[in-house]
Amino acid sequence: MAESRAHLFLGPEIGEKQDALQDLRTRLRDAVRGGALEETSFYAGETSAAAMSGVILNGSLFADARLFIIKNAETLKKNDAELIASCMGSLRDGTVLALLSDDTKIDARLEKAAGPKNKRIFWEMFDDRKAEWVRNFFRREGFRISNEGAETVLEFVENNTDALRRECSRLCLFMDKNRTIEADDVDKWLAHSREESAFTLFSRIASGDLSRSIETLHTLLASKESPQALFAGLVWCYRRFRDYLEVTAAGPADDAAFRRAGFTSPRARKDYAALARRLESAGGSLALITEFDLLLRQTGSQAEGFLLDLLVYKLVTGAERPREKWSRY
Repeated sequence: MAESRAHLFLGPEIGEKQDALQDLRTRLRDAVRGGALEETSFYAGETSAAAMSGVILNGSLFADARLFIIKNAETLKKNDAELIASCMGSLRDGTVLALLSDDTKIDARLEKAAGPKNKRIFWEMFDDRKAEWVRNFFRREGFRISNEGAETVLEFVENNTDALRRECSRLCLFMDKNRTIEADDVDKWLAHSREESAFTLFSRIASGDLSRSIETLHTLLASKESPQALFAGLVWCYRRFRDYLEVTAAGPADDAAFRRAGFTSPRARKDYAALARRLESAGGSLALITEFDLLLRQTGSQAEGFLLDLLVYKLVTGAERPREKWSRY
């Protein structure tokens, strides 16, 4: 088979990563002329490396091609990484293994086993590309969206094209192609129809509602949302909160000032205003998220639920004591 047998798809841009994975599936089907493709996914940390490698290296009586995906590959420890790297070098013809991670680097043994040509890093879009991406999406679907409407979409959606595509598609269900989509339309329909995300989690945290914050967190974890994606979304929200504080530093800002700063969504402004009543800066929260990210990487998935519960607890209750130093945990 001409298709390379081991691939690394790394980085925080989930949408383009999923597109690359779909392209890999298509090439595999083409290589076997439309024959049966068997696909199996594993989560590193949930399935042992020995069990994964055993399944991957075994043959199949019925599939013409097989695609194996290992998610959260950054969590593979030394011995497990060595075993998977050995597996990557022993793949049968017709078997392809893809390792996925939101990090930009994983264990060097895995990177060496895949080779530099099969390692791709998918970076987040620059801010100046995001609004254009949204406008182009609606244009392709036959809709028009104003600049303020596009900016409001970005206030609601996580910083990756997978989330943007999903939420923009949802918005299309409610819109009329004969008129331009405005900021109020986005605020109305996405706010009422969006699924739980890092942004809805931030909204619960901003309101100071600990019970609903924990409930939202558990819903996200049950849907297999990665902690790194949650951290990235929360970091983005707190950085925007920092921008909000700059806009309001001299006193209440008017609508024009908010719009110049990119705050076009009334609902997002409401969240930031609620948090500003309890928190004087974003620095402590950003530092806390960074520390928990590092701590989770060190301890692995076994303590994931406890650590994320603790993080949300501290973000909610710690915000009520902005002048106190953040306690250790």
